[in-house]
Amino acid sequence: MSGAGGFGQRHAPTLPPVPPALLESPRRRGSRAFTVVLTIALLIGSAVMALVLLASNAPGALVIGVVLAVLPVGPVIAAFLWLDRYEPEPVRLLALAFAWGAVVATAGALVLQAADQFVLGTPDTWSAAIVAPLTEELFKGLFVVLLVWSRRQAIDGVLDGLVYAGLVGVGFAFTENILYLGAAYVGGEGNGPGGLGSAVGVFVVRGIFSPFAHPLFTAFIGVGVGYAVVSRSATRWLAPLVGYALAVAAHAAWNGSAFFGGGQFFLLTYVFAMVPAFLVVVGFAVWARKREAAMLTRSLGDAAARGFLGQAEVPWLVRLPARRACRTYARAVGGRRAEQVMKEYQQQAVELGFLHDRYLRGTAPDDFAARGTAMVQRMQALRPYVTYPPAAGGIR
Repeated sequence: MSGAGGFGQRHAPTLPPVPPALLESPRRRGSRAFTVVLTIALLIGSAVMALVLLASNAPGALVIGVVLAVLPVGPVIAAFLWLDRYEPEPVRLLALAFAWGAVVATAGALVLQAADQFVLGTPDTWSAAIVAPLTEELFKGLFVVLLVWSRRQAIDGVLDGLVYAGLVGVGFAFTENILYLGAAYVGGEGNGPGGLGSAVGVFVVRGIFSPFAHPLFTAFIGVGVGYAVVSRSATRWLAPLVGYALAVAAHAAWNGSAFFGGGQFFLLTYVFAMVPAFLVVVGFAVWARKREAAMLTRSLGDAAARGFLGQAEVPWLVRLPARRACRTYARAVGGRRAEQVMKEYQQQAVELGFLHDRYLRGTAPDDFAARGTAMVQRMQALRPYVTYPPAAGGIR
């Protein structure tokens, strides 16, 4: 591996040309069953939601709903991606998580809620406070369970579970907001006088004061599934069920405060329950990310001691500012391809760190040896085209 000569080096090293084929990352094996199930679910969910939206027969309201509903999506997604900086999840899977929440979870929950009202005749208030949380969290959490069942390597811990669950929640909130905002714009039947003013009023409540509501609820399921993946406890399989119960309870408390007692408890629930719960989850997520940094330092240090990579590389692969500095320097001395090589090398090293940590803790998956070997071989192929900044002290 080419490296800088030391802190006083003035001339950038000359990197060998990067073979284009080297930048083609090996395809990860996926589950055909996962792809088939997801495709069918997305097609059915899209058809159901298209019928629901077309049945409103209010194209103007639909446009207003989409425009306002999309505004909080970017910032909320950015918050979850910020948590996912050590081992960024595949964009395709993140997009599928959002799509599942937007069409599959919403459609499935609507069908079950409609069936409940048709068969059991549950009053609207009880349906919103009890049936909606049960059905919505069931379908939202199903994506995370399906993902870990079919692609076990996709989730390495609680933070991964939280990110995927959060993206599902963002997608669900997006579609639900379109329905609520469109109904507010049309007005009538408890939706106010209608018009843009009513829609903006609903947007302030749902898009500004509580954009993290659905992601927050489903995050409990994601944490439970992530814990079940990495835990050695005999009771780890209860964690997803506990996460689901907490998600339903939080969701029910939130909905119930708006529908019972004339809504007089809504503000109190928001201030004394919703906000503290949000802060707790945020604090937990930040703590989990810091814990990942310590874990990667420990596991990659042990991997380096076994000869899988250089010991001096570890801090440059773990510390986020150092990782950015490496990519910037690689681009400066070798162009875009050198930067891509550095990013790929960092990604492989971090994935190796997560896998090696599970090996050290005795929770490694059955295929850990094959996966670890493939990661090490990939790193060895990339290594001759990687260079570190002068501040790295001449890593060779």
